[in-house]
Amino acid sequence: MTDHKIVHWELMGPDGDAMKRFYEGLFGWKTEPVPGFDAYHMVAEESSGLAGAIGKGGEQMPQYQAMYVQVANVDEHLAKAAGLGGKTVMPRTVVPGIVTFGMLTDPAGNMVGVVEEEVPAAE
Repeated sequence: MTDHKIVHWELMGPDGDAMKRFYEGLFGWKTEPVPGFDAYHMVAEESSGLAGAIGKGGEQMPQYQAMYVQVANVDEHLAKAAGLGGKTVMPRTVVPGIVTFGMLTDPAGNMVGVVEEEVPAAE
């Protein structure tokens, strides 16, 4: 069983490279691009205190900020959130070899991601 700790964060905008330059310049964060992801840059825990990412948002969500909480089962937590007044904005999504996650908003519209601890098998 997980302890529902915050394990990741994201700060996304329409221009991922501009986001990278801004936060590197403002806080001195060291970033690494993620191959295969357009303008998505990881920020190491040693650089920011908690591992996260800055970069380009997607078509449906060009700008957002989110924290990600570790859970045992993404689907169960998305359903639980809906029962408490939240809304699913991204259903359970598997990125092979990297992560299984989903995204929701709370009743105030704040974005929260839920992520399973176990890394899914690579294809």
